[in-house]
Amino acid sequence: MVHTKIETRNFLKGMAFLSPWLIGLATFLAIPIGLSLYLSFCNYPLLQPPIFIGLRNYSHMIHDPVFWTALGNTLAYAAMALPVGMIIALGAALLLNSKVRGLSLYRTLVFLPSLLPAVASAMVWLWLFNAKLGLLNFVLRKVGVAHPPAWLSSPRWAMPALVLMSFWGIGNTVVIYLAGLQNVPRELYEAADIDGADGWRKIRHVTLPCISPVIFFNLVMAIIGTLQNFTAPYIMTGGGPVRATYFYTMYLYDSAFKYLRMGYASAMAWVQFLLILALTGLAFWSARHWVHYQGR
Repeated sequence: MVHTKIETRNFLKGMAFLSPWLIGLATFLAIPIGLSLYLSFCNYPLLQPPIFIGLRNYSHMIHDPVFWTALGNTLAYAAMALPVGMIIALGAALLLNSKVRGLSLYRTLVFLPSLLPAVASAMVWLWLFNAKLGLLNFVLRKVGVAHPPAWLSSPRWAMPALVLMSFWGIGNTVVIYLAGLQNVPRELYEAADIDGADGWRKIRHVTLPCISPVIFFNLVMAIIGTLQNFTAPYIMTGGGPVRATYFYTMYLYDSAFKYLRMGYASAMAWVQFLLILALTGLAFWSARHWVHYQGR
């Protein structure tokens, strides 16, 4: 009996210490998620009580051309920005892992852009991409391009411009890659040197397998990030021109706060969640074929 009272007292003390976190989790995460799931089955114009309509919001998506445009733009952006960004980040990390003079300065310069607020970065790139006064087109004219593209006002070039801008913030990914590279056992490189392996073979057979868990982590984070892209296109293009950069999250935002279709926006949010869940699940499934954990 005494033992039971002590266990109960210890349990209550533990719950008291956990209560601020549990209250915050329930208030700011669990309850909003549950409400969004309920509202996804409702017609909720925000200023009036929600009305349950079943699966009508989800069926409306199938016949909504704007939904498919936004989804297609998001997937196209992810298909371009995700693999190229990961390759550039890995290449930068390999260079920053070498022993050269001024390495700390180079690492700082690579990481610094990722510390800037997204809005400030978007304003800087607005100037860089300016068709008449932008630095990018100024350089292109200097190297002989007579008619450089009107980046953000061209349906053809607006998406590549946003993809190019995405490489500006690879600093966090580079740092994670760099941490993984510094944990690769040196004796593996020494064994590769004895076997006569050149630089590329050492990267392929030693470096990449050893940092494959890091690559996998960055892949999952990149999938989540690229499918929720919002700030840069919202500020720089507003989804234009002719919805060439109208992303899924922008349509979700407009549905909720511009068109006051909170129920439809909640349904879109759950579809986005399921899409991200499916793609990350596919990444986890494929990981067993190429991710190698040391000591296993």
